[in-house]
Parts: sequence; structure tokens; C-alpha cells
Amino acid sequence: GKIVAIGFNYINHAAEMEVQLPEEPLTFMKATSALTGPFDEVIQPRNGRKLDYEAELVVVIGRRAQYISEDEVFDYIAGYTVGHDVSERAFQRERGGQFTKGKSADTFAPVGPYFVSGDQIDDIQNLSIWSEVNGEMRQQGNTADMVFGVKEIVSHLSQFMTLHPGDIIFTGTPAGVGDGMDPPQYLKPGDVVRVGIEGIGEQRQTIAAPR
Repeated sequence: GKIVAIGFNYINHAAEMEVQLPEEPLTFMKATSALTGPFDEVIQPRNGRKLDYEAELVVVIGRRAQYISEDEVFDYIAGYTVGHDVSERAFQRERGGQFTKGKSADTFAPVGPYFVSGDQIDDIQNLSIWSEVNGEMRQQGNTADMVFGVKEIVSHLSQFMTLHPGDIIFTGTPAGVGDGMDPPQYLKPGDVVRVGIEGIGEQRQTIAAPR
């Protein structure tokens, strides 16, 4: 399977990062080697200096999807889980913008712990989503604030790449990331990060030094 991700997909996050709202879902890939468990350590990469957190709703594809309409999307989704789109901003935002580089280090894609089927959620576009660092709340958002909702994202992706069962889609993060603070507040070894979504679950990671 593959990991697809959507950038700047919450209105207030785009504003804090000082970017214009995208006209269509801004798409990038995370390496599958970045996958890790929801309670595993997140390891800072060597040469990394701007490690950041992003709480995200993750869509899990259940059926092969190609050229599907927005109205069909929920028939192709197996369910949802929590994702942490760990980001190294020094890699991501310098040298012209390198999303895949900044998002793909080992341990940069904690997923889980629970998988929730779509029929267990009343409205996927009305769930609180949050993160905290060392007990301090950083992100407090709601999936209602997405620029492009789940139906729009999955339909859009299916127009130019075939989605297969088991593929996962990170759908973006709300405001409150460390890079958007003044001054920026990046993660350092020993920090404890929790991310969660109402009705789906929460994760907890400790940041570890480079190895």
C-alpha cells in the first residue's frame, strides 16, 4: 500500500504557515518506511533541527478506487484511524520545498491504535482533533474546518492515481504546529507528544535523539 498526504488542508493552518489556500488538494507522498506504531518513539533524523508535530485524520481505503465521484467515496472507504504526520521543517521548507523529504524519515508516520469503520461515525466532518506537547495543548481543531473534505480528497486522488485496499490518506492538520508559533517551538529529545481524534483514539510518542 501507499501513504498519500494532503497539505495545508485546514484554513487556520494555511494561515499560520503563511500560504494561500490551495485550489485543489495539495498532494504529497510519505514513504511507507516511515510507518510506526502509535506508542513507538519518534526518532529525530540526523541533520534535523526543526522537528514538528501534526495531528491528522487518516482514511483507510477498502476497495480499488479509480475515477470515482464524490458521491461514491464512502463506498470505497474501509474506515478511519489517527495519524501523526511528523515533519522535519528544515528538510520540508528549505531548498525550494521538499515535502516528501521532510515527511518520510523513519518513524515519521505513527498510525493507530484503533481502526474505526465508517458506519461507527455519524459525521466524519465534525470531529474534534488535537495535539499536546509535554501536557500543553497545542492544536485544537475540528474536521469541519478542512478546506477539502474526505469525499473531495478521495475522489480527487482517484482521478490521477488508483487507490488500492490498505492505502492510507493523511488528510491534513489544524493550526497550532510548532513551526507556526512565534517564536517557533520545535520538538526535542525527551518531549512527549499526544495526538487524538474524537471517537477514533489517541497516540502518545516520546521524541528520541538521532541514531
